[in-house]
Amino acid sequence: MTNLQTVFARAKAENRAALIGYLPAGFPTKEGAIAAATAMVESGCDVIEIGLPYSDPLMDGPTIQDAVHTALTNGTRIADVMRTVEGVAKTGAATLVMTYWNPIDQYGAERFARDLANAGGTGTITPDLTPEEAEPWRQASADAGIDTVFLVAPSSTRERIKAVVDCCTGFVYAASLMGITGARDSVNTAAEGLVAATREQTSLPVCVGLGIGNGRQAAEVAAYADGVIVGSAFIRRMLDAPDEKSGLAAVSALAAELAEGVRQR
Repeated sequence: MTNLQTVFARAKAENRAALIGYLPAGFPTKEGAIAAATAMVESGCDVIEIGLPYSDPLMDGPTIQDAVHTALTNGTRIADVMRTVEGVAKTGAATLVMTYWNPIDQYGAERFARDLANAGGTGTITPDLTPEEAEPWRQASADAGIDTVFLVAPSSTRERIKAVVDCCTGFVYAASLMGITGARDSVNTAAEGLVAATREQTSLPVCVGLGIGNGRQAAEVAAYADGVIVGSAFIRRMLDAPDEKSGLAAVSALAAELAEGVRQR
């Protein structure tokens, strides 16, 4: 299992930011998700976030919602998520699960953490789990030897940032904007200030996500962040492709472009 500390240390030694890509399990198919994530790793992604499809994705924009709908239609369950993690982790990339809290709670926190670790997963990102309610999950994760990642936002106060980073062990996810996911024409200028404010509170890597969709934006964010997170842009390439083979080529090309971008810091 490649851990996050190894990933960020390697990126720092190469004077660049880490590239983190997201795809939901079960999209475009159960096996296709593994193939797509593998293509992303082979073209430059250091970390892969595997999304756990959820029927009520309130924080996700239309692109991710479309992909999640496909995944659910394909019958994707938590067992499939774990199999996807196992397949992607074999590439050597650090592999996390991004999920809302309810599926973990229903599955059982200790069981989920244990199964994820056994699949080769290195941690989770839980965007709707608050610091006030996080202790059971933090303990279950620590017992299983996996990392926890929580989110800070442009609206976060100094006190809130402190509370969030104290719950993180892998890295801190800095959301570049308030609102739902999705690639945009430009990255919110508030992101750089949020990274700086977060670094005042922690020595953990700080990674920026939401709104990044091309190499130019990746280079812009890599100039001040430890990691660049891209999700909707990868999914859009898959959705727009006429077939799965073309989709794999498209995500490979985007990963290569983004990988070049993070090296231009």
